[in-house]
Amino acid sequence: MRELGTKFIRIFSLAAGVLIALTALSVRADYPAPKEADWVARDFRFHTGEVLPEVRLHYRTIGAPSGEPVLILHGTAGSGANMLAKDFADELFGPGQPLDASRHFIILPDALGTGKSTRPSDGLRARFPKYNYEDMVLAQYRLVTEGLGIKHLRLVLGNSMGGMQAWIWGVKYPDFMDALVPMACQPTEMSGRNWMLRRLLAEAIRNDPDWNGGNYTAQPRGMQRLLVQFGIATSGGSQALYKQGITREKADALVAQRLAQPFRGDANDVLYQWESSDDYNPSPGLERIRAALVAINAADDERNPIELGILEREIKQVKNGRYVLIPASDQTRGHGTTGNAALWKQHLADLLQKAPRLGK
Repeated sequence: MRELGTKFIRIFSLAAGVLIALTALSVRADYPAPKEADWVARDFRFHTGEVLPEVRLHYRTIGAPSGEPVLILHGTAGSGANMLAKDFADELFGPGQPLDASRHFIILPDALGTGKSTRPSDGLRARFPKYNYEDMVLAQYRLVTEGLGIKHLRLVLGNSMGGMQAWIWGVKYPDFMDALVPMACQPTEMSGRNWMLRRLLAEAIRNDPDWNGGNYTAQPRGMQRLLVQFGIATSGGSQALYKQGITREKADALVAQRLAQPFRGDANDVLYQWESSDDYNPSPGLERIRAALVAINAADDERNPIELGILEREIKQVKNGRYVLIPASDQTRGHGTTGNAALWKQHLADLLQKAPRLGK
């Protein structure tokens, strides 16, 4: 009898575990599962005049194509998968949220040169055309219009590099979207510490003993250390990093933990991704933006320091533009702050409620 009771308890515990797991899955899946696909852009012409006969553009979509189309753009060295992070997607795509997937068709592309889209590591390495943000936006535009057959977007939202590309979208295609939300960025050329650290990153890759002009047989050994240094210097937030490394021992442990992670990327891809911002500067064309725009930055953003007053100055050129600054706190993460949509999603909801429908 005791044996039967023990077996019953085991079976009950197993069933309870399965039920808990299924419940967790159902909570996570409060918006439709993303669908992945590739589309090939034929005869893709880069700003340099070089042409590749085929450029593969990988993308994810959430929701039905009949929903209002929304384009969401990721940051440097990331991919569309980054925008599925819990602090981002779970705050935006669920029922009743600003980008409720039952009403929106959400498009998450991997930018040219990143993720599963065509990139130098596919084979051309250092012979790959030198692309810039304009090329990446052109690839996104061709995916949306030719690949998905969309004639007008309700919203273009981007974070960091994606935010800079959102500015370019507004300047190059002013009638194509109703609303724009560039985040963690500025609409001016690279300068100051942001430019210096990018330049140092690129120079360090080229001067790595294993670089061999980009024709290495194994990934340069210094890549992980280099990216950890760059990451700590340009993101994380002073308060958050202090909290994590409140003593020398804890700070050392944090650095050691990051250095112990393997480098899983490709050095050519990384170099191209960071140098693609070299000639970025939509500022001269900001007056052409027609969409309702809310620019969102964090007060502790290491790459876009608020004391320079750049965004306050530039936003005046945007007819329907507004600037939102997230105050620094123990909840912010410097340049990474806008990855937490809970801190700004109400501004997005307000924008979408008020933005005129320019496509109708």
